[in-house]
Amino acid sequence: MNWADHLRESAESAGNIVCMGLDPIAQALPIQGDDFYRSSTESFFALFTMMKRQGLSVAAFKPNLGYWQAEDRARSGIFDGSRALGDVLAMIEEHFPHTPVILDSKRGDIATSSHNYAREAFVSWQADAVTVAPYMGSDSVLPFIDFAEHGVYLLNRTSNPGGKDLQNLVLDDRRPLYLEVARQIAAYNGRRGQVGAVVGATNLTELSEIATFYKDERIPLLIPGVGSQGGSAGEVITILRQIGYPLPLVRINSSSGLTHPWKRGPAPDDWLARCEAAIASLIEEAAL
Repeated sequence: MNWADHLRESAESAGNIVCMGLDPIAQALPIQGDDFYRSSTESFFALFTMMKRQGLSVAAFKPNLGYWQAEDRARSGIFDGSRALGDVLAMIEEHFPHTPVILDSKRGDIATSSHNYAREAFVSWQADAVTVAPYMGSDSVLPFIDFAEHGVYLLNRTSNPGGKDLQNLVLDDRRPLYLEVARQIAAYNGRRGQVGAVVGATNLTELSEIATFYKDERIPLLIPGVGSQGGSAGEVITILRQIGYPLPLVRINSSSGLTHPWKRGPAPDDWLARCEAAIASLIEEAAL
């Protein structure tokens, strides 16, 4: 099954286009303990069990590798963060066996290094897709694309405030750089539905412009910035529907807004109910 078909099937099965980011912050984990491994695995086990019991299915999961590996202490032989991520991915496979996992690692290097980063994502972590930084060019990107049947999301116009520093630079033909990157992404994809774009929800005018360019190119869209970053899933879907974008190829991501919606500090006693309400709300907002 190619990546575009996987996206369509998982969206139709879930009935929505929600991507659930998995970015644990140790201090905000609802089940506290002496070590990150136990606290994180027990917290996510409780969360996934609740979702399964309540019939809350999302259309993708997206763990950000940095949040997990930051808890490793490699020189001391301690890999609690990586071990926890491995166990959480196993929980996803058990509870949501047909839901794709997008590894958010934003890799990109010279060709030989990119090949090994691709092996990290697709062989070591057994992810279904990965995020990639495209700014080192084709020899940096192609090793990821060479892994057939997997998805590759290239950074196009990101949701962070500093994204404009480079991505909005104006070229000689008066186009912003992000539109040239969009042209290259479309060329990499070749209407196959394997190569997608990361386009933030925090600037709806730019999102509309990019989505209009991609409309007929079968470009999977990964749209972060919803929730704590201020983007609105409803507004995003309204724009995409007006353009006529194929929604099953889209994933709208929220991370902390779903896994710890209490924002700051330790988890409240009703943390699971708050997560349930946040997940159910986004699923309703991003329904097909």
